Amino acid sequence: MMSFVATARREPNDIAVRRGPGRLVFVCGGCVSVALGAIGAVVPGMPTTVFLIIASYLFARSSPSLDAWLHRNRWFGPSLRRFHETGGMARRTKILALASMWTGVSLSVIALSRVGTAAQIATFALGLIGTVTLVWFVRTTPERQDVAD
Repeated sequence: MMSFVATARREPNDIAVRRGPGRLVFVCGGCVSVALGAIGAVVPGMPTTVFLIIASYLFARSSPSLDAWLHRNRWFGPSLRRFHETGGMARRTKILALASMWTGVSLSVIALSRVGTAAQIATFALGLIGTVTLVWFVRTTPERQDVAD
């Protein structure tokens, strides 16, 4: 994980851009990640920023122009730029992410009551994995003073 964060924080000029079929795979993966991030922006419990970080990683290695577009995007750019600058999440953002995730997990567990206990346990377990990852593996950074991005 640390190598991914260190790599994600490099300047675009330091990254080798892929050529050939690998480039197409990275561009497609980046587009899918942006789509999942957009869905996560409106669906409770589904992450947004992590998919945008993945998209930026893939775009930086396949299409610097798409990576630049993602960083300039008015909806996705601020959180992505903040992560690239700090390498982590602010405490308030983590708390909001956890609250959103557990709202989604709780609603899912209720909705899955007709499917069976195994589906409910799996959903709860995934929520626990997400919580552990966010709390112990994502660096907590100081709150930013400049609110407008």
